[in-house]
Amino acid sequence: MRKDKKQVIGEEISDESIRLFLLPEPADDTPPSLHKLIKAYRGLRIDDFERFLKLFVAAGYDLEARDAQGRCFVDLIADQRQAEPYVELMRAAAGR
Repeated sequence: MRKDKKQVIGEEISDESIRLFLLPEPADDTPPSLHKLIKAYRGLRIDDFERFLKLFVAAGYDLEARDAQGRCFVDLIADQRQAEPYVELMRAAAGR
């Protein structure tokens, strides 16, 4: 890192910044809800993802959206090393 750049770790991000993850639309046939979940998973820390899920549900998006192969968000990330807390949040949000 350059000396004139300050490393920022753990800084709180605003709800407005989290809401931006509701905007991206897929460029392919991926369902919009699934696309938004994947983008948020890749871009948000676990605490911020939890806040995102509340906004996601309030906006009427589908937690159970599936791709053309019938895979939901949890199916797509379950084998990833850091996925377990995200999977737990998804299950809690879906009431499972």
